[in-house]
Amino acid sequence: MRSFVIHMSSSTARRPNAEKLCANLPNAELFEAVNGRNSDQIADVELFPGNLHRPEYPFNLRPAEIGVFESHRRIWQKLVDEKIDLAIITEDDLRVDPCRMDEALKMLTPIATPDHYIRIPVKQREIAAQVLARRNDMRLILPKVIGLQCVCQLVGRRAAERLLEATNKIDRPIDTFLQMHWLTGQPILALLGSGNQEVANEIGGSTIQTRPPLGDKISREFKRAAYRAKLYQHPQRPAA
Repeated sequence: MRSFVIHMSSSTARRPNAEKLCANLPNAELFEAVNGRNSDQIADVELFPGNLHRPEYPFNLRPAEIGVFESHRRIWQKLVDEKIDLAIITEDDLRVDPCRMDEALKMLTPIATPDHYIRIPVKQREIAAQVLARRNDMRLILPKVIGLQCVCQLVGRRAAERLLEATNKIDRPIDTFLQMHWLTGQPILALLGSGNQEVANEIGGSTIQTRPPLGDKISREFKRAAYRAKLYQHPQRPAA
């Protein structure tokens, strides 16, 4: 198993945490992040204003979101090109508990195949449509609604291939797109209880989130709630 830590080399405040992740994950290396503000780096990206798929996404993509999406896509391509069957992909604001991550990987290794995409999230919010495996206080589930964020996941080569084919054009952030399993044909599992933490606030803050004016914030919350209600009409279901 390989591991890739997405990190922009210019983000010096995040470098120590990225290097610590490399020390704590199996066969890990830093992977240079795409800068969504650099037009040369995203020249081949076809962008659309939230209207490629239904439900339509009500917000414009931010440069950081474009960069994150393309960073993941480049690792997916690496998995396909180099025939890497399984890889852990993390962002550089993740903190792992090495002992719990070791337990998590002991649980997942006999289960995971190149067809799997398994989130190892920092937020334990997903509701199970099906519990697939247990180990101590960890649960591998098929969530009814796939959670947000792509801070840590175990990705298989064939899953990466499917997702690459579905993302030649993008119109929304990667985590929001991955929720649309009915379009990608890719089920998304989640391992709960890994002990993973997000530490963006400790290492310079989020590269994506901003603080809009109050009026904009209220408007965004209404739009987000309406979008979420449409998304909930498409739950993942256990295989027959």
